[in-house]
Amino acid sequence: MRDASSTHASTEGQEVATSSGYDYEVFLSFRRGPDTPAVFTDFLYTGMIDMGICAYKDDEDLRKGEEFGPRLLQAIEQSRISIPILSKGYASSVWCLKELVKMVECHKTMGQKIMPIFYDVAPSEVRHQTGGYGEAFGSHEKEMRHDKKIVQEWKDALTVVGQINEWDLQSMSNRREGEFARKVTQKVLSELKKAYLAVSECLVSVDNHMDAIMEMIGAGTSETRIIGIHGMGGIGKTTTAKMIYNQLSHDFENCCFLQDIRETSKGYGIQCLQNQLISVILKTKWMDIKDIDEGTQMIKHSLFDKKVLLLLDDVEEENHINALVGKCDWLGRGSKIIITTRNKDILEVPEVDCSYELSGMDFDQSLQLFSKHAFRKDNPLDEYIGQSKRAIGIARGLPLALEVIGSLLCHTKRKSGISH
Repeated sequence: MRDASSTHASTEGQEVATSSGYDYEVFLSFRRGPDTPAVFTDFLYTGMIDMGICAYKDDEDLRKGEEFGPRLLQAIEQSRISIPILSKGYASSVWCLKELVKMVECHKTMGQKIMPIFYDVAPSEVRHQTGGYGEAFGSHEKEMRHDKKIVQEWKDALTVVGQINEWDLQSMSNRREGEFARKVTQKVLSELKKAYLAVSECLVSVDNHMDAIMEMIGAGTSETRIIGIHGMGGIGKTTTAKMIYNQLSHDFENCCFLQDIRETSKGYGIQCLQNQLISVILKTKWMDIKDIDEGTQMIKHSLFDKKVLLLLDDVEEENHINALVGKCDWLGRGSKIIITTRNKDILEVPEVDCSYELSGMDFDQSLQLFSKHAFRKDNPLDEYIGQSKRAIGIARGLPLALEVIGSLLCHTKRKSGISH
């Protein structure tokens, strides 16, 4: 956001954000101007800080004349939630539109949440770029420095955000902005309390996988779906599943991630995981489950009316699935269950609706991921091109291998005192 006071963050909020792997919890995006909610934004920002939420608000005056800076893009990337305040003049600001593109990118690739506020503008106007938004794009398209591809990216981002059903302040009668800001703050607090699964900061776009799996799972539909993601170890199953989970989580009050089922079941028994599932969804203390059959009955009888988002990570045997989800009607209508496994055979049962085989990365993706870990950049340093290509050949498209080799090279460079 380019129109505000300087960046602030409460100490408590900063600690929470940092511990969760993010620098900020909320990124506020808005445009200052005669049509823009300066008072409302101040209400909202101050309320968040007072509640201990680590919020980012940029100062436009410090940025005038500067190129759109990496620091601002990084702030968006390192925020758990982005809140664009879409006013009548929002689309006339190039800065706002660039921010919005970055928000949508982070939403798609990392599952970060966007919570738009439609302030004196209808969601349909944002979604279809009509009215004042259409006029703004008429001006953008006349300026030769904005090529067609960039303008289309801005339009696509507005279409995505315009479809998110969050807050329409325009439709509120007798609105009281201070009260509304408090409601938004409370909703943000509720969202921040949800379990958000951390993923590596060094990610490479996997849109083709994400889109295919999201279609399989029926995102946005009321159908209960069980889908499986399978592939060899180190191929990125868990990371991809976490990104899907994060992207879906805003539609669910009940979310549960059961991690490393293969090892947990060996060490503590499947009853431990049954207990975890029940206690997380019902928000109760752990119960005394004596055996698998008792756990199965408890899940069926206590969770049948709960719409649940459930991620079962690294499942090894079919009986693991039977003990935790069994059939679709064990959980409430609209539930989504994601299973990751190395064993494709366990997914070939009627209860699993679809399965997706995760393939290795191509050369360009491998090079980018390796470079992120080895050089903290998207491309290798010139003097390391040969080594980078050899590393990619060894890794054979496996993300885990690329991360390990890249991190090892980065560590070796630091140890030898080489810096770039």
